[in-house]
Amino acid sequence: MSVKVAVIYYSATGNVHALARAVAEGAEKAGAEVRLHRVPELAPDDAIDANPAWRTHVEASKQMDVATLEDLKWADAYALGSPTRYGNVAAQLKQFIDTTGGLWQQGVMADKPATAFTSAHNTHGGNESTLLALYNSFHHWGSVIVSPGYTDTAVYAAGGNPYGAAHAGVNGSPEEHTLAAARYQGERLATIARHLKAFRTS
Repeated sequence: MSVKVAVIYYSATGNVHALARAVAEGAEKAGAEVRLHRVPELAPDDAIDANPAWRTHVEASKQMDVATLEDLKWADAYALGSPTRYGNVAAQLKQFIDTTGGLWQQGVMADKPATAFTSAHNTHGGNESTLLALYNSFHHWGSVIVSPGYTDTAVYAAGGNPYGAAHAGVNGSPEEHTLAAARYQGERLATIARHLKAFRTS
């Protein structure tokens, strides 16, 4: 049984973008149809221009499809990604989440599996609190939270974060072990989504 997975993310300098691609690859490996969409950039140009890596990524990602609420209607499962902002979700992704009230009232996201991934500059720069903040939204949506837990060796190799794939930007771009954990997370999400969908239709 085929499932549809929406991978929706915000990335400033490209680290969360790399994780999002890996999550999408994992979901596709499990047979899912995937939409990989970014949310719009909200920061002013002077802030972006102050960080060359930020400006570079903004220019490089202009051709990426932009997420809409239609993606949430379409999908059987969700993977949301955000860099940390003071240990919380970046405003760009939060703004998108804040527009979902109408869909929430309709129960669109209810009973659908959801997971999250993130990146902070430092190892302890708020990765876990950002993931938990995203999971708070999933609780309100009535979604079924699918964290990676300690269910695969890829999680341990990437530092052992049971809440979701997380990257420390101080180490540069995400390394292969971190991307492998993100791929596993996407594969796990799609697999559980397929099981839930089969159960509902049986």
